[in-house]
Amino acid sequence: MSTKTGFFGRLGLGAHRGRWWVIAVTGLFAVLSVVWGLGVFQDVSESGFEDPGSESSQAMEVLEDELGHADIDIIAMYRSDEIKVDNPTFAQAVQRVSDGLPEDVVADHDLYLDEDLADIERGMLVSEDMHATYIPITLTGRTHEERLDQYEEASAALEAGPLETHLGGPIAVEHELSETAESDIVRAELFTLPVLLLLLVVIFGGLVAGLMPLAVGGLAILGSLTVLRALTHVTEVSVFAINVATLLGLGLAIDYGLFMVSRFREELNKGRDVRDAVRRTVDTSGRTVAFSGVTVGIAFAGLLFFPQPILQSIGWGGIAVVAFDLVAALVFLPALLSVVGHRIDRMKLPLPRRTVTGTLDENAGAWARLARTIMRGPAVSLVAVGCVLVAFGSGLASTDLGTTDQRYLPADAHSRIATEAMGEDFPAGQVGRLHVVVTGEPTEEDLDEYVDRLDALPGSVRTTVERAGEGVVHIEVGYQGATDAPEVQALVEDVRAEPAPEGADEALVGGVAAMQLDNLDAIVDNAPTTIAFIVGSTLFLLFLAFGSIVLPIKAVLMGALSLSASLGVVIWGFQEGHFSALLGFEAVGTIDPTYLVLVTIVAFGLAMDYELFLLSRVREEYLRGGDNTASVALGLQRTGRIITSAALLLGVVLLAMGTSGLLFLKVIGVGLAIAVLVDATLVRAIMVPATMRLLGDWNWWLPRPLRWLHDRIGISEGGDDQDEARPSVKEEGTGGKGEGPEHKEREQIPAGI
Repeated sequence: MSTKTGFFGRLGLGAHRGRWWVIAVTGLFAVLSVVWGLGVFQDVSESGFEDPGSESSQAMEVLEDELGHADIDIIAMYRSDEIKVDNPTFAQAVQRVSDGLPEDVVADHDLYLDEDLADIERGMLVSEDMHATYIPITLTGRTHEERLDQYEEASAALEAGPLETHLGGPIAVEHELSETAESDIVRAELFTLPVLLLLLVVIFGGLVAGLMPLAVGGLAILGSLTVLRALTHVTEVSVFAINVATLLGLGLAIDYGLFMVSRFREELNKGRDVRDAVRRTVDTSGRTVAFSGVTVGIAFAGLLFFPQPILQSIGWGGIAVVAFDLVAALVFLPALLSVVGHRIDRMKLPLPRRTVTGTLDENAGAWARLARTIMRGPAVSLVAVGCVLVAFGSGLASTDLGTTDQRYLPADAHSRIATEAMGEDFPAGQVGRLHVVVTGEPTEEDLDEYVDRLDALPGSVRTTVERAGEGVVHIEVGYQGATDAPEVQALVEDVRAEPAPEGADEALVGGVAAMQLDNLDAIVDNAPTTIAFIVGSTLFLLFLAFGSIVLPIKAVLMGALSLSASLGVVIWGFQEGHFSALLGFEAVGTIDPTYLVLVTIVAFGLAMDYELFLLSRVREEYLRGGDNTASVALGLQRTGRIITSAALLLGVVLLAMGTSGLLFLKVIGVGLAIAVLVDATLVRAIMVPATMRLLGDWNWWLPRPLRWLHDRIGISEGGDDQDEARPSVKEEGTGGKGEGPEHKEREQIPAGI
């Protein structure tokens, strides 16, 4: 016998030897995570949707630095169905609120009872039916983050006794989005953990084995929160990063645990002792898990190319969480398996032995039969599935991009009720504003001419000079309609296209509608760089893993096709509203590109995740037997149930995110669940066997210069405990059968076709 132990095999042996130390350190870390990591919710940011380097951000920064903050932050709306605003009881309740507002928090507010207001201004603060009024409030905070922090103190002073109170406006909407996201993540995790335990017990057929991946998942949650809190001290971390990173971290950790535990049980069933089973598990499945984690980490790294803090924080959080998942799966879990040993099969359930690691017939199993059926007519299978995916992807043609606002909240959310009532109940409530900041020294005549030009633009409702200071003039351009409406976006472009007045240095356009347009431009401008980085890095990583240039290219192309199909379903279901009755939301009619970016990048990483799990096993069989067709059948038979189970478990986690009351979490959770479903069924089970059968030995083709490179930097599996013939991978100018000194008598594996 000869034994060749690679890096991952040595890692497994190290975890086995130091198992008690690893478990002790992990336990200490878990305690510290509970004490310190759970405080992350106090340190995260509630904002981060805007591009800080955009024109709209620069406009608001200049405006606030030179003239101070004067925009409306909160709209406090008061209504009574029984009495009108001129009733003394109604008036006294509102007046008490006005008198009790904290001066250190509230910089300015208007009240319909103020005698200093003109009649037209007073009338704008009262609803058409006279049963409601609102108080527009400006907070004292110098920055947006400071004003978000002031919201709770301000809201506590805005309750108006017997009147129905709703708080709206941009700060209230952002705060409620953040609070709902924070509560939903806790609820989702409390829901998913018992469901995952039940599924794992059924999948493994026993309680002890089922608890192993869940232990990794629980550790992943604590580690995720700890890592994210540490990141808050070096960069801005959005509260929404917690939702995405922790739930995906949980799902991936359980997936990795599933693959590791399955391989461990398989090795024990071959007669290995615990030490060798742990070594072999880490040497094979551990290697695949490591490549998978790096692939998903690369996908998250793609988010760092976008300037929006929310995307960058999710990127950093995702990278950190995946890194922690890998440490848990490759160090903690092997140590735990070393302690549990053969007791992994204790507390079995009285179930049929059709679990992921039960006895299977590798030549006649269901997954092998499926692979052989597909490979008898690979072209037909490939065309049929390709047509289905193209049909699903056609929904992308109707994509209409928009922005996140109160419409992404549940219908009964207070800030949504108040914000939408402005447009329904108050005469001027639907008027939005663009903030134009003119710097320099234009004459009064030139400035008036510029204002007249802006006022004459299509879609402009009312243009006025609001404030002026030394070298800075603030102009407001009113508009009606949603900020992401095409006519409003066209107005932003028209205002920016107008030449600045004579004598001005520049004219910057800000406001919510301008920010939406800038965000879209930032995503479009940075998308090519992001795609090039992710695709290039993934191709190189798959080259290292498989020693082929055909398989990486095929994987990326199929991943792109699968992804377009998933995004098409997302557009059809959420933008067009076909999922609204099932998932309980009101269709907005547009979709925020921020969430499309998230779904795209994370789904691509997950697609490569399953590709690695399947093809690593196919490659292992190919290196052993040298028969491409038989290797595909055996690889799918050995991994089919495991990949399906992993997809099911990850789908549960993602769908739990989809039960959130927030529309954007539904889009992310359900969108990713759809991507996992499509990839684990149509792609992994049908397209991969079909394409690999059509390509034959060309799957493993590698030019001689790249073969030389791979031999030096590629990371391959460690050897087994038996001398196994390992044919050379097909090289340029050879027959692909590896004839030569290495070509020994192969283990006889039926071709099956």
